[in-house]
Amino acid sequence: MIKKISVLILSLLWFSDAFAESLILQSTTSTHNSGLTRAILPQFTVETGISVRVVAVGTGQALRNAQNCDGDVLLVHSKAAEEAFVANGYGDYRRDVMYNDFIIIGPKNDPAGLIGLQNIEDALRAIKASEYLFISRGDDSGTHEAEKRLWKLIDIDTESLPFSWYKEVGNGMGATLNITVEKRGYTLTDRATWLAFNNKFDSVIVFEGDKHLHNQYGIIPVSKSHCPRVNSEAASRFIDWILSPVGQAAIGAYRPDGEQLFFPNAQ
Repeated sequence: MIKKISVLILSLLWFSDAFAESLILQSTTSTHNSGLTRAILPQFTVETGISVRVVAVGTGQALRNAQNCDGDVLLVHSKAAEEAFVANGYGDYRRDVMYNDFIIIGPKNDPAGLIGLQNIEDALRAIKASEYLFISRGDDSGTHEAEKRLWKLIDIDTESLPFSWYKEVGNGMGATLNITVEKRGYTLTDRATWLAFNNKFDSVIVFEGDKHLHNQYGIIPVSKSHCPRVNSEAASRFIDWILSPVGQAAIGAYRPDGEQLFFPNAQ
């Protein structure tokens, strides 16, 4: 009798899960590593009954996953790539959601001399002149694309940089930070991931505040025309929620240790 009841309960749980409303969110690693998605998504689920499964990868991989119809919504941070995704018919539209900024972290003794410099061009020139180790994600993520754009400000194509001091590791932000800290090098990271990172040792923020370090996040519904099985209704409800005053307030209220990591700016 107990065995029959247990089987019945499991069957009911399976039936409930199988038919529960849900969506897949392809998102950049920074929203996951910082804890943002874990903080705000339960509120959306409580209000709508829609559960969200987050796939946290680099922006480039998230766009490829969604292009292959593995996902209903994108929350990423590489605007040019996002706009191309929509222009090519893979997404219906793109909207701004929130922003934070990029920073350069490095050893506390700052051997390349970035601390006190006033603009990102001088900071990158200092790294190049010193030939001190710089770790690049090298994974086509939003952060990697931003890094390449920054080097181009001083007319440098990263593919031409010598491997003796410029290292592409092909990893996510957390793994890249671990390598950077271990090797006592420099790297570009988003501020939210760095603040949530627990393995800092003697690495610190050595450069910040330049206008070119602005880090904008956008949201895109995957096109039902391209992916007929996409859950467009759930995606639309999620986008409406995160762009609404309630969703924007949830983003702004996420302040681990009292520090705001993301700044809502929905349009």
